[in-house]
Amino acid sequence: MKRLMPALLAALITTSGAAYAQSINIGPGGVQVDPRSPRERAVDREIRREDRYRERERYQRVRDRGDCRTVTTIRETRRGEVRRTERVCD
Repeated sequence: MKRLMPALLAALITTSGAAYAQSINIGPGGVQVDPRSPRERAVDREIRREDRYRERERYQRVRDRGDCRTVTTIRETRRGEVRRTERVCD
């Protein structure tokens, strides 16, 4: 047993050098291990950033067309008045 623990510790130290390519996240959803390299994760972030930019541009085009209006509906319930406002674009 005295020889097993140092050997186990040495093996752990030498094998942990290859773990830099993994991302380990501990959160409310549990433990997650991402086996991708840092470069692959960066490419994934860039793709998501481009998608957000594309969505923002599409929203701006629809909003700037000028044929949108705001519709407010008021509904009476037992607990009181409920107002719902939504933007409608033709």
